[in-house]
Amino acid sequence: MYTGLLHLHNLLRWVILILLLVAIVRHWMGMNAKREFSAADKRIDLFLMVAAHITLLVGLYQWAVGPWGLEQIRAVGFGEVMKDKVRRFWAVEHLTGMLIGIALITVGRGSFRKVLPAERKHRRALVLFVIALAIIFLSVPWPFREGIARPLFPGM
Repeated sequence: MYTGLLHLHNLLRWVILILLLVAIVRHWMGMNAKREFSAADKRIDLFLMVAAHITLLVGLYQWAVGPWGLEQIRAVGFGEVMKDKVRRFWAVEHLTGMLIGIALITVGRGSFRKVLPAERKHRRALVLFVIALAIIFLSVPWPFREGIARPLFPGM
């Protein structure tokens, strides 16, 4: 079951990155055109938020029962985990970065509800989504990252 959830977690990473890029482009265009939030904007932002939250739940499960999160902390102690960059990434950095990124996505998704001019709503969502994208990119175990590298498409 753990391997299947790992593959789902990886697949949802790509869904989030694609939806984030689409949302960023739409909010950029909406900001420049000073157009109101459309139903499509709201729908894309909603799908992005839902995908991010599902990924978070799967990831929290993996952190709690998998070999790299809580198990590492229990096995060697938090002090030792923090001294080792690989263990620290999986037990602390990945989780923290993704929590921040998902929180920014959630707040950005709520931008359309504010009583602000359309341009400012799009700008707010755009800024939050760009920051979330940067944090998520930094928190992903890309194949080129020494020690923590994971394949782009595990199991395929």
